[in-house]
Amino acid sequence: MNGSWSRAFRVSLRYPRTWAGLVLTGVIAVVALLGPLLAPHGPNDIVGRPYAKPGGKAAFGTDYLGQDVLSRLLEGGFSVLVTAVLATVLGMVVGVVAGLVAGYAKGWLDEVIMRLTDVVLAFPQIVLALVLLTVAGPQQWLIIVIVGLSHAPRVARLTRGMTTTLATREFIQSAEAMGEPRGRIMFGELLPNMSGPLLAELGLRLTYSIGLVASIGFLGFVADPRAADWGMMINENRLALLVQPWAILAPVIAIAVLTVGTNLVADGIAAAAANADQNEEASA
Repeated sequence: MNGSWSRAFRVSLRYPRTWAGLVLTGVIAVVALLGPLLAPHGPNDIVGRPYAKPGGKAAFGTDYLGQDVLSRLLEGGFSVLVTAVLATVLGMVVGVVAGLVAGYAKGWLDEVIMRLTDVVLAFPQIVLALVLLTVAGPQQWLIIVIVGLSHAPRVARLTRGMTTTLATREFIQSAEAMGEPRGRIMFGELLPNMSGPLLAELGLRLTYSIGLVASIGFLGFVADPRAADWGMMINENRLALLVQPWAILAPVIAIAVLTVGTNLVADGIAAAAANADQNEEASA
């Protein structure tokens, strides 16, 4: 299984867009992960008057409280990136398992799983997240669960569609004839043959997770209101865009570059998967 996934990723590296996406994503990831070690000040240190222009102790100026924008930018990416990654992994795992079971088992189990996905898909992701966070309170683990589970129905539908197609192939029928357990067929035979599309979906889900997590922070639903967060930084300083634009532009640019980077990687993997399908059809 690991071979098929790594092979699909290696094929995508033939496309320049994949490399461009990896570079952009890598730069922002390094900033987010190592930023707290590089920040010149503490995230809550007052280094000047509110909305001071860049210069002196504050290379990007100060925010609405007089805190260093650069320091808060370096501190605020970790929570956004980690939350988005964990939520994406959760959504992919739940969605892939649900889609495999629904597509291979069929019958009433397929109907139940698909109808449950219909219910979740009926609500916009941000609305569903805000309702649940308003009721339960903004906790980090809950944000991960909500964002992750909001992705699961889309992943499940994609996986189910590929499962129903692959289940009719000869290699699956041969495995069934040999008495292979269903679990081994699903995860040992079906899943490796979905590596390209699922890797592309992983990149796409990560892109949406970053935007959704940042939007939740922008709306004030963060576990620690005093902690630096890119989404919350935009909200806190939005009224002074013309006075001190870097307090808003810095986190906006960071989120945009990270989103574009992950999207380019997903596009590269999707292009590689589509090319592989065309080659397979041509050889058949």
